[in-house]
Amino acid sequence: MESHLQDLVEKFFKIGCVKFGCFTLQSGMQTPIYFDLRGIVSYPQLMSDVSDLMFEILPENKKNFSRICGVPYTALPIATCISLKQNIPMLVKRKEAKDYGTKKMVEGIFNEGDKCLIIEDVVTSGSSILETVESLKTIGVEITDAIVLLNREQGGEENITKHGITLHSVFTMSQILEVLRDRNKISAGTVSSVMQFLSENQVSNIAKKTDGDQDKSTDSNGIVKALSFQKRAELCTHPVAKKLFTCMAEKKTNLVVSVDLTSASEIYDIIEKVSPFVCAVKTHVDIIKDFSQDFATKLKQLSEKHNFVIFEDRKFSDIGSTVKNQYAEGVYHICEWAHLVNAHPIPGPGVIEGLKEVGLAKNRACLLVAEMSSAGTLATGDYTKETVKMAKEHEDFVIGYICQKNLTSDPKFIHMTPGVQLHAGQDNLGQQYLTPRVAICEHGSDSIIVGRGIIRNADPVAQAKRLRDEAYAAYQERL
Repeated sequence: MESHLQDLVEKFFKIGCVKFGCFTLQSGMQTPIYFDLRGIVSYPQLMSDVSDLMFEILPENKKNFSRICGVPYTALPIATCISLKQNIPMLVKRKEAKDYGTKKMVEGIFNEGDKCLIIEDVVTSGSSILETVESLKTIGVEITDAIVLLNREQGGEENITKHGITLHSVFTMSQILEVLRDRNKISAGTVSSVMQFLSENQVSNIAKKTDGDQDKSTDSNGIVKALSFQKRAELCTHPVAKKLFTCMAEKKTNLVVSVDLTSASEIYDIIEKVSPFVCAVKTHVDIIKDFSQDFATKLKQLSEKHNFVIFEDRKFSDIGSTVKNQYAEGVYHICEWAHLVNAHPIPGPGVIEGLKEVGLAKNRACLLVAEMSSAGTLATGDYTKETVKMAKEHEDFVIGYICQKNLTSDPKFIHMTPGVQLHAGQDNLGQQYLTPRVAICEHGSDSIIVGRGIIRNADPVAQAKRLRDEAYAAYQERL
């Protein structure tokens, strides 16, 4: 290795970018060596040198890129340096969509077919690079190459290559260890133990995705966020989750219609019309002026006839004993006819436990309201994170989320997104609308919920069919 590269390795060690001890990677793997490049932002000249080196390792015939994108977030400063020095426009890929504004996953100006170079600091499994690649592919950007400062030599390069991406690395872990040993920064024993760790802890291959198998989206640990609906049905143990995913696969629809009407006869009529295009029918039972148990009986008959799940949008949000009675007793006896209900997690896990005491024995299920589509919603940040945690702790009853984006890689949880129309926008009461493709392809949702866009349309059948077609096409695009 050239002396200036060796000097750079020693400088990394001096400022704490290379650490030895016991560390936990994003994947959960314990490692005796850790390469942390975040501190480089405090050393402008070093960051400049690193960006030059990374671009220089590309063969001349590989430098014809029209865009650059750094894997969030450590690689963003390096990508910015390369962008400025080489005068190549930059794209920014978010780890998750914003809860406001455009909610884009990729920021920047681009044209379909633009060729983009991926920049990353360290590769272990390759999952972070692949996640960025696939997000860019959804907007029509092409990726053939990625540059990484350090290849940990644990299988990441092989995984990336299988997806048609050529990886170029400035250093390998072996080279880093060799330089530090030769310059008396670490012992031969340390080198031996780290190399043994690397050989014994190769990352499992990230399988190349195929239609009907896995979608393009992975989390930071390389776990696939979604399989096909049929495969997810097979993984589910809860009967409602299994029924819903099976229905989505068999009917080829991920559209939920919200029948927010006040007359039982109007509800029957719209269900009969649009049921071929939906996987679930969502009700607000407490707005029905002429509700009776006959309504519940008729609704169950329509569900069996047209193969859809009944989802009562009650949004329970009280203490456990109260929601238990609201669910089982009163005028509506919701638990007797609704396969699925939802709840706000604000009261804490007691709201789930109260509902579960009634619903579990009847094979009912619940969705948690993790995010909302209205402007100014407080259901963001830590609220959403705690909601996901509660769902996982009660997965025998909770089968998913009402949300604006994908929240977990567990394929047993379904993500339903409200506030979807054929055209993005906002109504006069702050309801914000996404398009089906944005909700499903960019935000990673599984199904869309549409109410007024169908039931108030002059031709609800044609509108339901069009929304069904667009939502399912977006799901297929993810495959």
